[in-house]
Amino acid sequence: MRRDPSQPNLRQVHLMHAELHDELNDLGFAVDAGQLGENVTTRGIDLLSLPTGALLRIGDTAVVEVTGLRNPCAQIEAFREGLLRHVVHRDDHDEVVRRAGIMSVVRVGGDVRPGDAIHVELPAGPHSPLRPV
Repeated sequence: MRRDPSQPNLRQVHLMHAELHDELNDLGFAVDAGQLGENVTTRGIDLLSLPTGALLRIGDTAVVEVTGLRNPCAQIEAFREGLLRHVVHRDDHDEVVRRAGIMSVVRVGGDVRPGDAIHVELPAGPHSPLRPV
């Protein structure tokens, strides 16, 4: 948005998998839901494997559309020093791996409460892997 304000906002809702919190806590980072900027924390959904355009139905009415990967910045170090290298790193092929959740846009508003079910609907056709937004 800073580079080109005419572009659509693809970062309205940030979702993060609680399994990442579990892993970070096992490493001694003491991270709870919401502390890394996420709006919705999930469990049991492989968020990072979802394709662009997947719909997440949350609770009775809310629907968000997956737009891409969150690209965490150095500000995460202000929360817990050393955290950035655990949510962004390079794999064996020197590719950047981002693990700090996904971004989405609201398609249908509604109340979202802790414990609400989340149902995933994959888009038709060939799936596009998530890219940073």
